[in-house]
Amino acid sequence: MKKSIFIIPISFFVHIMFINLTLYVYIPETYLNIYGILYYNLTWLIVAYHINFYPTARRDSFMTNFKNFVAQFTVYGLVYFTSFIFFNQQTYTPIYLVLVYLQICILLTVFRILFYWARNLYRKKGYSEIRTVVIGRDKNLQKVKRIFDNPEYGYRYMGYFDNIESKNPFYLGNIESSFNYIFENNVEEVYCMASRLSKSEIQYLIKIADNSLKKVKIIPDNKELFSRAMSLELYGHVPVLNLRASPLDLDYSSIIKRLFDIFFSSLVILLVLSWLTPIIYILMKLDSKGPLFFKQNRHGVNRKTFWCYKFRSMTKSKNSDTKMATKNDMRITRLGKILRKTSIDELPQFINVLMGDMSVVGPRPHMVVHTEQYQNSVDKYLVRHFLKPGITGLAQIQGYRGEIIYKSDIINRVRYDIFYMEKWSLGLDAKIIIMTVYNAIKGEERAY
Repeated sequence: MKKSIFIIPISFFVHIMFINLTLYVYIPETYLNIYGILYYNLTWLIVAYHINFYPTARRDSFMTNFKNFVAQFTVYGLVYFTSFIFFNQQTYTPIYLVLVYLQICILLTVFRILFYWARNLYRKKGYSEIRTVVIGRDKNLQKVKRIFDNPEYGYRYMGYFDNIESKNPFYLGNIESSFNYIFENNVEEVYCMASRLSKSEIQYLIKIADNSLKKVKIIPDNKELFSRAMSLELYGHVPVLNLRASPLDLDYSSIIKRLFDIFFSSLVILLVLSWLTPIIYILMKLDSKGPLFFKQNRHGVNRKTFWCYKFRSMTKSKNSDTKMATKNDMRITRLGKILRKTSIDELPQFINVLMGDMSVVGPRPHMVVHTEQYQNSVDKYLVRHFLKPGITGLAQIQGYRGEIIYKSDIINRVRYDIFYMEKWSLGLDAKIIIMTVYNAIKGEERAY
């Protein structure tokens, strides 16, 4: 799903700005103290989080979120009026306080209406389109097509595939021909009518999705396709299964993770790298020839390449971009052995995290040549590329780190990466970070 990571932060900032300016102008005696400021701002955030006030789905509109809008104003209104009991406010009459709150509600409502108007206008002009096709034709096709045809939702409906030929202008061919069409026309989301597909065809489409970064969604019948990774969405009155759901698909989750990444990486850069880098530079010059940093192209989210940085731990070689480090590798320097054993060589990747190419926790980024190798030989390998790569990850703390000797090593690494994507939480991130630090202190040697 194409969506801007800035929509919710900007909306939240504007809402907070309206609330604070209104309170500052109309009830400064209550508002202008640190407890009042924290109270009004934090309670808005807490209420919005629990009510899911900020829209996350592409098909959200002002009316579909109207219930949440009323709930937000009602609960925050109770919080607002309760504050005057806490702060012993007797300067203003109840009518005056009600009018102040009504002004806040009006300002926020007007902004939300303008927000949806601007978003819909943006989509109607063809920006942020998602190319979609439907595989199989049954009674739900026209219902789903009406959703796709609504320009406010930002879909571009390409047509449908079915084994029964049709003169319908949107008929694209039989189901078998859909596989090539999806890749040749850069289709991003594929909707499958389960009633028109065999179990083997559905499983094949799921396999394609997991190995090609395509999103496949199932409009279900009784084929018993549910799994822990699936979530149910409603397109109008049509139920649709999202085959590869993740908590990080929600905007607020990805924002929280990104804010944590910025905070944590900034601390490491300021408190550790700022003084450690000069020391390592001096030791490296005494130990071997070559640059301080080693940089290498790695595949990140959606297979986009980026420069991944490390402290150099090997001598320069022509095959550094193709040959993975092995145990007792002759290319590793004396200082490099220490850096790799303590994982200090990975610390410059916090610069990658701050730049947004990586996350503190996520699937480890592989060399480009290895991605090209494993995507054809390891089932579901590319699923891990739905997430930003991480400095550490669940697979690493479970022991699947270092040199890949057996095929089971990479298979289990992928399984843990997919499990992490499906079960992400801040608590899981914290556990992984703690275990990573513990392993680094123990000095577990790795090759990769």
